[in-house]
Amino acid sequence: MRHTIVLLSLLLASCGDSTQGDPASSTPTAASLKGTDTVIYTSKDMDILAIKKVMSQQQEAWSNHDLEGFMQGYWMSDSLKFYGQSGLTKGWHQTLANYKKSYPTPQDTGILTFDLLDISEITPGAYWVMGRYHLQRSVGDAKGSFIVIFKNIEGSWKIIADMSAGDHTSPE
Repeated sequence: MRHTIVLLSLLLASCGDSTQGDPASSTPTAASLKGTDTVIYTSKDMDILAIKKVMSQQQEAWSNHDLEGFMQGYWMSDSLKFYGQSGLTKGWHQTLANYKKSYPTPQDTGILTFDLLDISEITPGAYWVMGRYHLQRSVGDAKGSFIVIFKNIEGSWKIIADMSAGDHTSPE
């Protein structure tokens, strides 16, 4: 039974992650002790799993056109920074307002998927996540790149800075 739970946890943690081929960024890095069913996770492994969980919850919320739920992954502070196509936005409330203006309907939000390319510790309690996003939408798909900075704030992993850039196609 414990093997099943551990294997299920490992499988779920690795779904949708493109960092599996890089031992330095693979998650989880679990070590089995000889002769036991014990799995050991490092503190970094647990941090990365928690960050991936936040991003998974964001995918689900966005895909359900729940922009407030999506924003729960961000630091609810006037010091939050988002840099995108329109320049720098400061603050959680303004970032949410911008999302609501740009994505007013479920057709605009569509289905969000992240491709996480790298999750690296910057300092203890802070990580960057680099990746790609894809929106599958009836109004036209959208995709791009992002880098977000996560910080552990009072025991919760929150995005404190986000830089996202959509892919631009050249006119034919």
